[in-house]
Amino acid sequence: MNPLLARLQPYPFEKLRALTAGATPNPSLKPLNLSIGEPKHPTPALVKDALTRALDGLAAYPLTIGTPELRQAIAAWLARRYGIPPPDPETEVLPINGSREALFAFAQTVLDPTCGAKVVCPNPFYQIYEGAAFLAGAAPIYGTPGNWDGVQLMYVCSPANPSGRVMGLDDWRQVFELADRHGFIIASDECYSEIYCNDPPLGSMQAARQLGRSYERLVAFSSLSKRSNAPGMRSGFVAGDRALIKKFLLYRTYHGSAMSLAIQAASIAAWNDEKHVEDNRRRYAEKYRACLPRVKAPLETEMPDGGFYLWMRTPIDDAEFTRRLLVEQNVLVLPGSYIARAVDGVNPGANHIRIALVPPLAECTEAIERISGLAASL
Repeated sequence: MNPLLARLQPYPFEKLRALTAGATPNPSLKPLNLSIGEPKHPTPALVKDALTRALDGLAAYPLTIGTPELRQAIAAWLARRYGIPPPDPETEVLPINGSREALFAFAQTVLDPTCGAKVVCPNPFYQIYEGAAFLAGAAPIYGTPGNWDGVQLMYVCSPANPSGRVMGLDDWRQVFELADRHGFIIASDECYSEIYCNDPPLGSMQAARQLGRSYERLVAFSSLSKRSNAPGMRSGFVAGDRALIKKFLLYRTYHGSAMSLAIQAASIAAWNDEKHVEDNRRRYAEKYRACLPRVKAPLETEMPDGGFYLWMRTPIDDAEFTRRLLVEQNVLVLPGSYIARAVDGVNPGANHIRIALVPPLAECTEAIERISGLAASL
């Protein structure tokens, strides 16, 4: 058995199930689940139609590198979205089976565990970063390290999960300067980039171009899961440094990570269309407009720059609040401490809950009313 498996911590939703085991939700209220960031808006018809038309592709083995048409569609989307020259679809773009799989596999590709490798993660963070570090034989570092010796990889997430914070150009300048000084690789998780209410979030490749840089030591990950409400397609891409893409393709070829031709056809349709993305943003903006005024003291939250979460401060311990919320109000959310790690005795997710505004509008507003009602009773 791989001894590194023992280093993995329980996944947040496993901890949530343990927390709520034996709890009896209020039977007089309809259950509302806002714990998981799984998009619930309908998958666009144009994506489903393209998938159906391409079902004959199930009879063929796909290439790991993907079809030229898909790589070209992704490169063209990157150029349109970020105002950058199209990346070379032959060397700077690679289709992936969703960002989760690729964010994990990329660490296995680039880390050298014989050198005391360290991986910098945001805190709070998406748990795949930590698991990828552990199973690559590296040590995760949460937040800004005091010592950059040994850092080989840095995960960044913008818009951030769970806070929705977006990195600005000065933030990227600092990250690039650190990467230049210490020689580490940047893995930029941008899966929430197309969900925003005001200005489009700055992308990592866009920032590199604005700062007059190449994509050296930089790769960006994106996905159709949130953008196009197609999480079940497991379709996305990685783009950036061609030397890193080449090594990642080698790893993925042996790993068996090829995307079905039918999924590739549906992905091309999705990347080539923006109307459904604009409609998706409108729906989330409507939820924020309706939900934020319903958040009452002693709860605290704010409008995020991007993504579809509310990162809310609670008046009591987040795990206790979550369990009482389920028992008394039949609403399920995720304790913030479950997606963060204590550093110097302080867990930055403590006394927070993450609320995913993915159900229909009426369910989101009702959930916020119930959450505020519980908080007011404490």
